[in-house]
Amino acid sequence: MVHIPENLRELLGKPIVCSLATVMPDGQPQLTPVWFDYDGQYVRINTAKGRQKYRNMQRDTRVAILIVDPANTGHWLEVRGHIVDSVEGQPADDHINALSWRYDGKAFSKPQGQIRIMYRIAIDRVNGE
Repeated sequence: MVHIPENLRELLGKPIVCSLATVMPDGQPQLTPVWFDYDGQYVRINTAKGRQKYRNMQRDTRVAILIVDPANTGHWLEVRGHIVDSVEGQPADDHINALSWRYDGKAFSKPQGQIRIMYRIAIDRVNGE
């Protein structure tokens, strides 16, 4: 497990929209703003099946996340890692609902027929200020 300095670890506990970088089929990076949480070992994100980031992460498990403190843009954390697993169904629905409460203060309103996927990201490297 990678050591995360305490001054950077606290960013993982804040409801900050982070930038998720995935790899497109041609090798170019693709960025998406996403909600996240941290379970003490893994960064967890959630998306809908079929979206570009979903397709990218299915093909290439390498990802990076950038979290910038909105109160101090000089305070940031970059996480480089890889997807260790993903789940769909009720666990993923419960996760997006918990994220919605964390970020919006209300239950998530999932569109009819949407399939949610929760990803756990192992942290391989951290950078920050």
